[in-house]
Amino acid sequence: MPQPLMPKATAVWLVENTSLTFEQIAEFCGLHPLEVQAIADGEVAAQMHGLDPVANGQLSAEEIKRCEGDPQARLELSARALPVQIVKHKGPRYTPIAKRQDKPDAIAYLLRSHPELSDTQIQKLIGTTKPTIAAVRDRTHWNSPNIKPRHPVPLGLCTTEELDEALRRAGRGRKPGESDPEEGAARAEASGEEVEE
Repeated sequence: MPQPLMPKATAVWLVENTSLTFEQIAEFCGLHPLEVQAIADGEVAAQMHGLDPVANGQLSAEEIKRCEGDPQARLELSARALPVQIVKHKGPRYTPIAKRQDKPDAIAYLLRSHPELSDTQIQKLIGTTKPTIAAVRDRTHWNSPNIKPRHPVPLGLCTTEELDEALRRAGRGRKPGESDPEEGAARAEASGEEVEE
């Protein structure tokens, strides 16, 4: 169940300004009923200013009145109080300085594990440049001896959802079960067969 913003301050306001039961306040704010009782006794959050959930749109006055009349009823957070979905902007991806040294490792992992990804997809996914991708691929990167392929998600360079979306887009051009023609040629070359053209 979603909780209100600043639950303790909201509980302080509800204790001071309503006749709701401790259980109702505790369930709405995600606190233990004994903690709400301690707030009412002045043992906890004595100096804390209450946060009015009606003024900031988390509750309606009608909802409070409804629950004050029925001790078994439970407060419900207003639908407009739920956080708005974050819209991802299309600008360049910023990578903190501490994580920039991990980019070549992530590039090496993607080149080895997901050859179906294009350079442009890797570039957008990790926030790197095409020359860096080419240098890692050709082993001409200045730090080539120290590059160890590592998954970009645990490194914090992209999310699992972003990687899955990139892989889905990369596989869109092929029919299910169809392999990459370059991959087939490489396999045949490795086994010593002649490739028909």
